[in-house]
Amino acid sequence: MKEITLGSLLDVIGEVFSDEVSIVISDTTEYIYYRPSKRIDLKIRPGDPVKKGTMADLALETKQKVSEFINRDVFGVPYHGIAVPFFHEGQLEGTVTAIYPALSDGKSVVTVKTCDGWIPIPFAKVVYLEAKDKKTTVYSGKVTGIHKNSLQEFEYLLPKDSFIRCHRSFIVNVNHIEAIYPDTHSTFVLAMDNGERVPVSQSYSSYFRKLLGF
Repeated sequence: MKEITLGSLLDVIGEVFSDEVSIVISDTTEYIYYRPSKRIDLKIRPGDPVKKGTMADLALETKQKVSEFINRDVFGVPYHGIAVPFFHEGQLEGTVTAIYPALSDGKSVVTVKTCDGWIPIPFAKVVYLEAKDKKTTVYSGKVTGIHKNSLQEFEYLLPKDSFIRCHRSFIVNVNHIEAIYPDTHSTFVLAMDNGERVPVSQSYSSYFRKLLGF
């Protein structure tokens, strides 16, 4: 297959899958294509060797379809995935892997650190989260506190039907958005019901509009 044809094919494969799913394609030794989703980015680069313990590695080793949970020790964030090996004339040539965020582990609160101690905030009362100075600040209507998790870790922990990444530094609870205002360069500003304003960056604006349906 010609390189230009292969490149076009890989781009089409990426378009077929939801924005919620990351796509990884490897040959038998290294990654040759990677499209991160808006929900999870494993920081894979084409040309990187296939990492031990990953979905692709397991599929290559067993030469069978693999579907399971991978813990955070491998890429720094946990995820679920499905990896399928592909063959040509009976010879193993590589794998295609679909990666999606791990489901919530049953917790329904975010416990934040404040100056007085620790306070659990129910998911429904979290208004938004902000990454700043290597810390994540969690805002609710009455409580503001710090949490050790990164925004990327919160993306798999929080219910995806309510929480949306709208900026590299922000995740919002859509149930607390009072209004959406246009801003410069195809971006938006969200008026939250706690009185704060949260930006939607250009890189997330189309994804954000698609999920909210406007």
